[in-house]
Amino acid sequence: MSNKNNFELISRRSLLRSAVSLGAAAVAAPVLAQDALQDIISAPRRGAWDDQFDASAASRATVNVVSNNPVLGSQAPGYIQQAIGEYQGIVSNGGWPRVTPGQAGLRIGNADPAVQQLRQRLMISGDLARNAGMSTSFDSYVDSAVKRFQVRHGLPADGVLGEFTLKALNVPAETRLMQLQTNLVRVQSMAGDLGIRHVMVNIPAAYIEAVESDRVVLRNTAIVGRIDRPTHLVNSKIYEVILNPYWTAPRSIVEKDIVPLMRKDPTYLKRNNIRLFDGRGQEVAPETVDWNAPKAPNLMFRQDPGKINAMASTKINFHNKNGEYMHDTPQQGLFNKLMRFESSGCVRVQNVRDLVTWLLRDTAPWSRQEIERVIATGENTPIKLAQEVPVYFVYITAWSARDGVVQFRDDIYQRDGATELALQTKTGTEQNPGSIEQDMLPQQ
Repeated sequence: MSNKNNFELISRRSLLRSAVSLGAAAVAAPVLAQDALQDIISAPRRGAWDDQFDASAASRATVNVVSNNPVLGSQAPGYIQQAIGEYQGIVSNGGWPRVTPGQAGLRIGNADPAVQQLRQRLMISGDLARNAGMSTSFDSYVDSAVKRFQVRHGLPADGVLGEFTLKALNVPAETRLMQLQTNLVRVQSMAGDLGIRHVMVNIPAAYIEAVESDRVVLRNTAIVGRIDRPTHLVNSKIYEVILNPYWTAPRSIVEKDIVPLMRKDPTYLKRNNIRLFDGRGQEVAPETVDWNAPKAPNLMFRQDPGKINAMASTKINFHNKNGEYMHDTPQQGLFNKLMRFESSGCVRVQNVRDLVTWLLRDTAPWSRQEIERVIATGENTPIKLAQEVPVYFVYITAWSARDGVVQFRDDIYQRDGATELALQTKTGTEQNPGSIEQDMLPQQ
């Protein structure tokens, strides 16, 4: 045996002796030493040993939550029924304890009596191993469990007990069970043949799945309609992609947003490359319009293609009566926000060119390279898909998939019947009515 190996073995033995007062005979063999160490780590009450830090634990936990399993499909009702059975067991055993709200901000490295409550709460929901112990230390195992919980609830996986993490932790088990039962009905209604290739927009989750052969091949973050301008449920087909699109303002935005802004700043339309057209297609000069009239002018408000266009590089059209569509945005930073429920009904798509490339896969000659080339020209280019792709806008706030991971999302439109599920509700009255340049305009 080399000197290095001798040194490692001696160091290991010394560590075990100092930690648990084991005699020399107990650590004489490497196998026995490993068993003793594992017993310490697995002990239900191992005191200061809870301060161990496993840097890879958190990454393993979050990776196991994110998968290529689609929310919808023929097997989806069975998976959510299995989750219902699990939560019925949790409820029948008394649910889980509340985590003290006063401990907001707890994170890895802290020690606090409230961590014991947190450990128990996470053990019951399956986010923390039952043998993790009940110490007051917020160690890497608790950090990993909190991050896993956050990912399952659509929250930033930072491992910190922030406002929304605490609120989600303290939703009663009975309420979560009800939420699963409510969503079982929704999932069952979508359990038919959705198509080998289809797109699913889950509104409360604010993300998009591109599904092929019952496998998620793309998952894109989205921004959807806020509560006073909700995104509608849709069962349709994507038929067209437009590169470098014009943006035509809907009547609602003209009345509620653009006209009030023009009253304050007559240069607004010009600065944003928005032109006016009458019913004959003739351009109308903004200075000829009476912006203080009781009604908004009966004109088309059209924004030219370009970097500040509300849809940026791309628009994705599907058949629907509400005039909604999916699109790019010049304000990419908005995808980093926790609350992505603030559009005027249409859906903004992060990394939209990935989705467009997938949609146009069977439409020659639209490779990724050709798509990028045309976008760079700035020329308005409509493209009909060679084969229309089914698209489903759904409202699913709780689900499970073949991986057995139960997921919950905020009930942003308050349709689940429990006020505590609308944790992040942000109504239009809380928006800044003068922020159309930074917020409203690119949302539609």
